[in-house]
Amino acid sequence: MRYIGLDLGRRTCGVAISDLTGTIATAVDTVRFRENDLQKCLECVIMLIREKKAEKIVLGYPINMNGTLGPQSEYVLEFKKMLEDAINLEVILYDERLTSVEVNKIMISADLSRNKRKSKVDTLAATLILQSYLDSKR
Repeated sequence: MRYIGLDLGRRTCGVAISDLTGTIATAVDTVRFRENDLQKCLECVIMLIREKKAEKIVLGYPINMNGTLGPQSEYVLEFKKMLEDAINLEVILYDERLTSVEVNKIMISADLSRNKRKSKVDTLAATLILQSYLDSKR
């Protein structure tokens, strides 16, 4: 089964895809859109879902360190509903706490410049979210 992983932000959405066995996540792209334009993001994500023939969606779910939900969580839930209404696939919410922090540490240790880190953080975060989900299923 092929999964697609998403890391949704206010202006970008990182996208990753799994292999056919649902074992390994690979970075795909970063979808860019005007701030809070979830409709544009949805259109781009649906195109990628169809192109990559994904069967399930893993959506990063931001939970505060103390376990509470904030405004970004509500934003992600709104996008989840839009996805479910637009495409007949299961959307799985997956805790993304510290994903971006971990990705930045990895990129800094790889000695990537600040500009390269900025352009890759969303896609790599989506990859980490998806890989963590896939690993948790085994």
